[in-house]
Amino acid sequence: MHKLYFKYGTMASSKSAQALMCKFNYEQKGMKVLLVKPSLDTRDDAEERMVRSRIGLTAKCYTIAPDESFIDLFEKVNAESQVETIIVDEAQFCTAEQVDQLKQLTKNANVLCYGLLLDFTCHLFEGSKRLVELADSLQEIKSVCRCGRKASVNARFVNGKCVDHGPTILIGGDESYESMCYWCWKSELKK
Repeated sequence: MHKLYFKYGTMASSKSAQALMCKFNYEQKGMKVLLVKPSLDTRDDAEERMVRSRIGLTAKCYTIAPDESFIDLFEKVNAESQVETIIVDEAQFCTAEQVDQLKQLTKNANVLCYGLLLDFTCHLFEGSKRLVELADSLQEIKSVCRCGRKASVNARFVNGKCVDHGPTILIGGDESYESMCYWCWKSELKK
């Protein structure tokens, strides 16, 4: 029986690296993997379509827009060769409907989703919320705060100041975000 997995963590917790290592492991055993990321992740050139980890691992991927269907994409790719595993990076950017589609696809393949659980205000992303509701397996990928405690917050910085307001989605990396524990985040907000 195939399952829907959600592996979540804060920024810089190795989610993309683990997704790419998982892809490698399946492919090394001769299995076809469909690697996808939501088109809302605009860090790469639109034509390049890559999943990239901070440690330098990369792989070409498909992208999916919020109004597109994972079922349609699966059927298209599966018609070319039998897909046995679907891996979704940046799964927090999926819509609730797309997560429902991923759950339906577990009839045909294992689905492994990697992404953030919480936005910079400590609220669930839409895709993450639905994954928590539907996933057969939830696994936290842990990372550490500057103080040594477990990081649980994706703190956003604007002009060097920690903020807790603004658009939910603001694509960025180490220049805009830092993984922190709740207490360091609250302390930074007071500065």
